[in-house]
Amino acid sequence: MRLFHTVTALVLALGATPAAAQERGLSFALTGGAAFAPTHFGSASSEVSPTGRLGSGGLRTGFLRFGGLDRTALDGPGDLAPGVGLRGAFRIIPRRDDIPGLETVPLAVELGGGLHYTEENWQVFADLRYGVIGHRGFAGDIGANLIHRGANGLVLHAGPRAEFGNARFAREYFGVTAAEEGPSGLSEFSPGSGFHSLGFEFGAYQAISADWAVSGSLRFDQLRGDAADSPIVQRGQRSQISAEIGLTRHFNLRF
Repeated sequence: MRLFHTVTALVLALGATPAAAQERGLSFALTGGAAFAPTHFGSASSEVSPTGRLGSGGLRTGFLRFGGLDRTALDGPGDLAPGVGLRGAFRIIPRRDDIPGLETVPLAVELGGGLHYTEENWQVFADLRYGVIGHRGFAGDIGANLIHRGANGLVLHAGPRAEFGNARFAREYFGVTAAEEGPSGLSEFSPGSGFHSLGFEFGAYQAISADWAVSGSLRFDQLRGDAADSPIVQRGQRSQISAEIGLTRHFNLRF
């Protein structure tokens, strides 16, 4: 009976919690822009293409809270917010149809998630994605950042990156099948899973209002392991340079 009264009192206490504590909502950011990147993994040529990103912000449902519900552009990028938490992971890999003799590799869309631990001036993270469209393999990144938080919503970050993928992913982008060997003039090659790239990224974010921000990044990657041994890469180059610039809109939704 004493337990019953204790539980009842707890339920009544929770029911009396101020409405603001039970408010439900979602905070996120959408970025759209342009990217300058190699036409495919290991390519010696580059192209400009559209790019986009969905950034995590905050979520509150009932008494469960993750991140800041009322994040604005002035608070900086959600994936660099201090704390421990989940982060979304999303990537589009363009269609590859510019290597004579090799079959066309369709456009791929990767979705997934990751974890980050972020302090005021540094961060470590790991992401894992699955090809929901296209290659149907797994790929991901691990990395770290040094972070500078300046005045008026300026945030700078820089740090190392390492990319990995399973064998299915590697065969799609670095492999050459027996049927492709003759027409392409490339030797048959079947890569395995593992890390295929090591690199470094520098990024900048500047809020221009409570809702809007501009961001950009410059990244250098060096293909390694089976990726570097691929005939596709040896015909192109191991060093890969890419850059992005985008406009970000922050949203705070209540439900």
